[in-house]
Amino acid sequence: MFARSAFRAAAPLGQSFRQYSSNTAPKATTATPWIVAGAALATGTFGYTYLGNQQTVHAEAHNPGAKAFTGGDQGFVSLKLIEVESYNHNTKKLKFALPDEDMTSGLPVTSAVITKYKGPSDEKPTIRPYTPVSDENDKGHMDLLIKVYENGPMSTHLHNMAVGQSLDVKGPIPKYPWTENKHDHIALIAGGTGVTPMYQLTRAIFKNPNDKTKVSLIFGNVTENDILLKEEFEKLENEYPQRFRVFYTLDTPPKDWAYGKGFITKELLKEVLPDASQENIKVFVCGPPPLYKAISGMKKSPTDQGELGGILKELGYTQDQVYKF
Repeated sequence: MFARSAFRAAAPLGQSFRQYSSNTAPKATTATPWIVAGAALATGTFGYTYLGNQQTVHAEAHNPGAKAFTGGDQGFVSLKLIEVESYNHNTKKLKFALPDEDMTSGLPVTSAVITKYKGPSDEKPTIRPYTPVSDENDKGHMDLLIKVYENGPMSTHLHNMAVGQSLDVKGPIPKYPWTENKHDHIALIAGGTGVTPMYQLTRAIFKNPNDKTKVSLIFGNVTENDILLKEEFEKLENEYPQRFRVFYTLDTPPKDWAYGKGFITKELLKEVLPDASQENIKVFVCGPPPLYKAISGMKKSPTDQGELGGILKELGYTQDQVYKF
């Protein structure tokens, strides 16, 4: 059980949260089409196989304003690693140079890239999707936040990379088609590195002065040291206190931890999510397979959301109200 006092708030959580949820934002009806390549489910993660050119190419350099990733038959783009930052005990931030210093990544909001690596003894390349944490409009570089997993071939390779080495990257992989004010209120339920697409979407919303969407983030981790992007979220929370709230919960919190303790539970979500009866809301879910199973049910593939299940179904949310990254 999570007591309302487990989260920092000026008023009791129910009162402050419902007040925070009461006003609505302007509606938008437009949406951009999206496509994602086919996939296979293996070892608890989705393996992506792009239909199209899988050759490594060099994006056109010395083209101011160009986009590094154009999708389609572009192929994989070779990016050079230019900076490595140790983020925490098992995570590194890797900065890759785009082909030209005036290029942007070309990624739309709520999209990802796929990375490819083939070791000297590998029969087939390893392909993994990642959501960059750098701004889509940043020029000259793209940043990935990578947590290393035991026996994880791609994360291990990325953590072992040295400045000057290159990585094959392809994109964009569009996910949920976002437009400003598409929903009055969105809720983001994330576990571990599943927070990166949530950060991408949150950053874009609050960067756009025309977007008045309210955002609630429920973010679960094992320890306090595992929390990613906490400083960035706290900055947004301080700047937009009427529109953005973050609720942290830890499996093994420190003694002085002032937030939630334990797993993300039905009681917690019932307390902090916008009510399922509201017309224009959306709940996004991203994290490891156990989180999907408990919260929303698993995806079948990147193109098939699968049936809604778990806690969100028990709380009365519909298939159309939930999106699984």
